[in-house]
Amino acid sequence: MAVRIRLTRVGSNKNPVWRIVVADRRSPRDGRTIETIGHYNPQTDPSTIVIDTDRADHWLAHGARPTRTVAGLLRTKGIKTAGS
Repeated sequence: MAVRIRLTRVGSNKNPVWRIVVADRRSPRDGRTIETIGHYNPQTDPSTIVIDTDRADHWLAHGARPTRTVAGLLRTKGIKTAGS
């Protein structure tokens, strides 16, 4: 099973808030997830980024690959990914 760390959208119309989740690569964006490891709100100033670093490190060590956007968020929080 190919596992990704990616964003899933929650919140109301024109008010997006994103959860950082671990999901199977084949599941839809807002579909079934394995685990929620944080959240991201780009509308606050500064943007709110909350990530459980222990769980992120666990999933990265077990082969989960972050999407480009999540990799940037992880870098912002100081979490090393395979590409950085």
